[in-house]
Amino acid sequence: MAFQSSTVEYLDNGICLEGLFVYDDSLDQPLPTVLIAHAWGGRDEFVCDKARRVAELGYGAFALDMYGKGVLGSSVEENVALMTPFMDDRAMLQRRICAALDAVRGLDSVDTDLIAAMGFCFGGLCVLDLARTGADICGVVSFHGLLAAPGNIEGKPINSRVLVLHGHDDPMVPTEDIARLQEDLTRAGCDWQFHSYGKTMHAFTNPVANDPGFGTVYHPLADKRSWQTMQMFLEECFNDR
Repeated sequence: MAFQSSTVEYLDNGICLEGLFVYDDSLDQPLPTVLIAHAWGGRDEFVCDKARRVAELGYGAFALDMYGKGVLGSSVEENVALMTPFMDDRAMLQRRICAALDAVRGLDSVDTDLIAAMGFCFGGLCVLDLARTGADICGVVSFHGLLAAPGNIEGKPINSRVLVLHGHDDPMVPTEDIARLQEDLTRAGCDWQFHSYGKTMHAFTNPVANDPGFGTVYHPLADKRSWQTMQMFLEECFNDR
């Protein structure tokens, strides 16, 4: 294996964004590629490490940027301030993640017919919204994602498969959001799966999450199970294309 990584600058509405692209250049190219959307703090080391792990599976991996080059939160208050404008303006969120998809499609090492997306927390909501736009991608995976409906997209078909990996005890996701998501996916003609892990809270894939009062707790077994499920899902998506 000979892993290569490079930063990729791209634009959305005049905002400079910076993604990280990782791939094994010993493999035949172009490669099936996975976009990876970060949590509410920005494109941090957590999501960049996930990109490296996805590249180890034989895919290209692009850790995308929703906030802007070098923009990271360092506290709950800063993270909320960064995420809230996108929660309040889902059309802006959708345009921003579609800009990342366009940037990935412009990379020589990417098989543009074999693209998927995955995201964590806020990033899970981002990739679900990407699917809701009708984007022509193979599949999306939400890890402990926020599930609130966007409100600006109704009745649009979803062309990608969807996998939602959810902690049953996640206090940040109301049960009505789960029911609404499943209804919307079904109405959109989507091939969807929803996996719920018992005794599991928000941020269950993040080893530094340890705040039961806030609702974020790492769960090693749910982390392992969800990663294995994601791998099977991606293999299915890419092989059936």
